[in-house]
Amino acid sequence: MRLAQTTAVLLSTALILAGCSEQASQQATPQGPMMTIDVASVQMQPAQRWHSFTTRLEAPSKVALKSRVSGQITQTFFSEGEQVQKGQPLFQIDPRPFAAQVDRLKAQLISNSAALAQAEREAQRAQRLLAKNAMSTEQAGQRDAILKQRQAERSALKAELQAAELDLEFATIRSPINGVISRAEITAGNHITAGQDVLTRIVSNDRVYAYFNVDERTWYQDFAGINAQSQARVILQNLRKSAEGEAITGRIDFIDNEINARTGTLRIRAVFDAVAHQLKPGAFARINLAAQGASPTAIVPERAIGTDLKNRFVLTVDGDNTLQYRRVQLGERYGEFRAIQSGLEPGELVVANGPARVGPGMTVSVNEIPLNFSDTRFVMAPAQGADNALSAAR
Repeated sequence: MRLAQTTAVLLSTALILAGCSEQASQQATPQGPMMTIDVASVQMQPAQRWHSFTTRLEAPSKVALKSRVSGQITQTFFSEGEQVQKGQPLFQIDPRPFAAQVDRLKAQLISNSAALAQAEREAQRAQRLLAKNAMSTEQAGQRDAILKQRQAERSALKAELQAAELDLEFATIRSPINGVISRAEITAGNHITAGQDVLTRIVSNDRVYAYFNVDERTWYQDFAGINAQSQARVILQNLRKSAEGEAITGRIDFIDNEINARTGTLRIRAVFDAVAHQLKPGAFARINLAAQGASPTAIVPERAIGTDLKNRFVLTVDGDNTLQYRRVQLGERYGEFRAIQSGLEPGELVVANGPARVGPGMTVSVNEIPLNFSDTRFVMAPAQGADNALSAAR
């Protein structure tokens, strides 16, 4: 019993001595100075909101070329994939049957002309004889009826001849539009049926359309004053241009006349110069459209934003100069600055250079730096180009 008490006393004494030694060691080690970091105050600026819509580019005109007459293709006049012009010959159908029909009808028309001339003379003679009572009224009426019959036959033959000449003309199949032609689906030697067989496809390539849908709430909130005549500016980003960091400008040229009751969206169309920007129909594109008005928006330096898995965040400085993690929802980028849709209040201090060297919970010394907005546009002026929009895509 006495041995156990002695052991407990010795153990307690050892623990006390160890604690004193650790405390003395901590007091003997001086703490380093706090890190000084640059911070910026969250500023409110009147900025335009941008909306993004994904779509596919479409050609204004596209033709699945079919023949108006049936027959055998004898020749093609184009190279697959080339630029063709409206009216340019593309396919030739054997014209001989159509030419023969034209010749036959022309011969019939000559025969009818002779018969018509004879009927006109007989009708005129009947009228003279009728005036002298040398012919009955019935006989004169018969000759007049024969004249009208010959005249009707002539009109019918002229119509048939016109149709035959059109068929002969349609035997040479021409391009109905300017554009780029695809491959020949049917080649020389094959028989085609009028209005059924697709010979090739042609798409116009001077312009491209981008159709996109704006939901009803967004339309009334940000775009209600836009109409097709206002030619509102839009910015397009496709895969190639996005990779180069460039944007393509276009204009809205069509707004549908009603909201789709099933989807609650309004159909909008933008048009772009396809030649200048090497745009092809069917390509994926993102359309960026600025709201009509500017609203006060929190602005911070772009480099202040960090990424944490799927979240975007900034580090704020509280009243004790301690860094705090703050999740934010990003808006548009304007040059070196980024709009913040939610998560920050005006006047709050954020770490200006991001969370690369510091983290939440650290106590720091702050150096507030001013934000220079003089070279940055937060509103796209209607008369300015895409460069002044300052990469409005998110």
